[in-house]
Amino acid sequence: MPPIIFFGTEAYSLITLKALYEAGFPIRAVITKPDMRSGRGHKLTEPPVKTFARQHGILVWQPNKLRDIIPDITALQPVAGVLVAYGKIIPQSIIDLFTPGIINLHPSLLPKWRGPSPIEAAIAHRDSETGISIMQLDAQMDAGPIYTQHRHPLTGTETKPQLYDELFAAGSDLLVRTLPGILAGTLQPTPQNDADATYCQLLSKGMSLIDPATMTAAVADAHVRAYLGFPRSRLRIHDRELIITKTHVSEAPESPLSVKCCDGRYVTILELIAPSGKKMTAEAFLRGYQG
Repeated sequence: MPPIIFFGTEAYSLITLKALYEAGFPIRAVITKPDMRSGRGHKLTEPPVKTFARQHGILVWQPNKLRDIIPDITALQPVAGVLVAYGKIIPQSIIDLFTPGIINLHPSLLPKWRGPSPIEAAIAHRDSETGISIMQLDAQMDAGPIYTQHRHPLTGTETKPQLYDELFAAGSDLLVRTLPGILAGTLQPTPQNDADATYCQLLSKGMSLIDPATMTAAVADAHVRAYLGFPRSRLRIHDRELIITKTHVSEAPESPLSVKCCDGRYVTILELIAPSGKKMTAEAFLRGYQG
């Protein structure tokens, strides 16, 4: 089996890197984005995959431009490429350095939800199922042929962190099982049907507002579950703008923090973040917390 170069940056890409390493795949190098400043102190923080790679003696490359490391990749040939949540578009000139291209784990049932936020989109749109696609990377976003998929039913109660954990765990297991066949050439990909493609957008703060006048209660509840962490869900109630972290849908108002939506049903706030930044239950807020 050829050595593998792993592309990944986001926290959940570490799940896959660990799974491949523990399964005995020869990880030769990790390519990740440069360290970034984060948190209140703006401390320079390295991606989790970089920390793991350093701990296990794996090469780490953090190029500002991928073309800068073409000679480094070429020096390791022949080499296979695996990409999970890297965070940048990969140009064809990089893809062509690998055989058979770069293998990508995408958390949706492609061609549904091509783009950067498929997990959030599946929750926000109240899909009945989602899944994982193991695909061949293409210069066009998430448009490459598919090797295999895993279907994951949804109950309508999932939160963003929960579904991220479930899908990346299942996807990593699927990749470990199918990657040998992909690299050996015994598992061939099937082209996507572009006519069936749907797209999700990059998350932004502008998506955070809940508008009861235009949203049904079920949509508002899904909004809260989909956008936990970022961009979060904001709702103006009793002349205050609150960040909502947990809600419940009901046919009638259940508390002073029940909000009537456009379908006549109510979304009741169960947990929130007050203007001070303090996390609390709705009961605590109603007991007189003044921010």
